[in-house]
Amino acid sequence: MEYTKKPRSNAWFLLPVFLGIIGGIIAFFILRHDDPRKAKNCLYLGLVLMVIGIIFNILVASSFPGIDSGFNVNI
Repeated sequence: MEYTKKPRSNAWFLLPVFLGIIGGIIAFFILRHDDPRKAKNCLYLGLVLMVIGIIFNILVASSFPGIDSGFNVNI
């Protein structure tokens, strides 16, 4: 078991869940000295959620048909 200077709450994992990679980076820099294992896990969680979000956006964007540029509006 790895020694931690200060035990930190598991609520820190909510930061990368809600803010993605930015939250993971913030949690990493806050936790890196007190709990390095939890800091790395927060960073990894932010990276994984970012990749999942990118893949989901690509899948959703590819399912829409092309949008016409004119929208059939006469001015």
